[in-house]
Amino acid sequence: MSKPIVAIVGRPNVGKSTLFNALAGENISIVKDTPGVTRDRIYADVEWLNYNFTLIDTGGIEPDSSDIILSQMREQAQIAIDTADVIIFIVDVKQGLVDSDSKVADMLRRSHKPVVLTVNKADHYEKSIADVYEFYNLGIGDPVPISAASKQGIGDMLDVVVSYFPEESTNAEEDERPRIAVVGKPNVGKSSIINKLLGENRVIVSDIAGTTRDAIDTAINWNGREYVFIDTAGLRRKSKIKEELERYSIIRTVTAVDRADVVVVVIDATEGVTEQDAKIAGIAHDRGKGILIAVNKWDAVEKDDKTIYKYTSKIRETLSFMPYAEIMFVSAETGQRLPKLFEMIDMVIENQSMRISTGVLNEIMSEAVALQQPPSDKGRRLKLYYITQVSVKPPTFVIFVNDKELMHFSYTRYLENKIRDTFGFRGTSLKFIIRERKEKEQ
Repeated sequence: MSKPIVAIVGRPNVGKSTLFNALAGENISIVKDTPGVTRDRIYADVEWLNYNFTLIDTGGIEPDSSDIILSQMREQAQIAIDTADVIIFIVDVKQGLVDSDSKVADMLRRSHKPVVLTVNKADHYEKSIADVYEFYNLGIGDPVPISAASKQGIGDMLDVVVSYFPEESTNAEEDERPRIAVVGKPNVGKSSIINKLLGENRVIVSDIAGTTRDAIDTAINWNGREYVFIDTAGLRRKSKIKEELERYSIIRTVTAVDRADVVVVVIDATEGVTEQDAKIAGIAHDRGKGILIAVNKWDAVEKDDKTIYKYTSKIRETLSFMPYAEIMFVSAETGQRLPKLFEMIDMVIENQSMRISTGVLNEIMSEAVALQQPPSDKGRRLKLYYITQVSVKPPTFVIFVNDKELMHFSYTRYLENKIRDTFGFRGTSLKFIIRERKEKEQ
């Protein structure tokens, strides 16, 4: 079952980002220096009690005129309505109820989505409670007073949020069909690929970027097996603000990637691989999904005997954080190589679910250690005791060592390469968890 999506909506300066950071961890906007992994995080995985959910910040809009503020807020609210299971609508007790709050509340009310009305900056409960009551006038439920800055009242707010999550049905049949998210920048041909595979124009396509507004699930049968394709053409409305468009298409991508087993990252061959492609691919990589890179519009590229080699090396360079991803050159227009997509998807799903016995893993590790000594620091050398696989999708391994600090990233990568040399794991990332075990515990 995919994780619920919770979106934060509100005017500029009401404390959306402060609340986002309070829920997601202070340094959410500083992410590890992996090329292509977006720095300005607008989504985060949050855990509250026994619930896990994806939190989306729709903020970052600081336009000048009040008309633009309202239109941008409406756009934000529409994004939240389209993608979220629950919406946190944040208002400011110090500024009081303003006209744009009322207009967005109208939209949210008509959406019939659960809305948690959150009144921020209520640092002194007794003083501000009378002002909090004013927000009952919005007519979207009980206001919950919080202070995002001092983290007061956040637990009460989260209790309300998680109360709206759907109950996990224990007797519902588990959908075993492979789920494939087709992601990429607007207008690279995502919908066209699905239409060609489907053989009919189910998904509306035109030359206007982003004509697909919502993520659409399409079931496609191939050789007796059913696959569910999630089309995510980036939600691009009439706004001209490039960063905002990028932000919205990333929100759309996150929600689709969460639901998928395999992610097909579509790149436009006529444009080549871009930083935006790297950001989108980084989301799938971060979440440990199986990944295929489909270079579309290959029929429109003038080729010689070195073209594929040059393209491949440029993609590998820009997406250097995911060398395991499989690359295909396709054309939605002519159907070139598209049937091979299903073979590749099957292979990636198989690799994502592969389990390796502990005995074999430890043999590989012993051999690797013999070939290249583990690193040492100040006379203390890293010792690797034991490795075992603990889960699949993505394949996840735990390595027990004497000192976690000595387990350098480059040595983990070396061990990963040794495991890949033996088992391939094409198309899927591998996850490593390093655990410390004192020597006397041996």
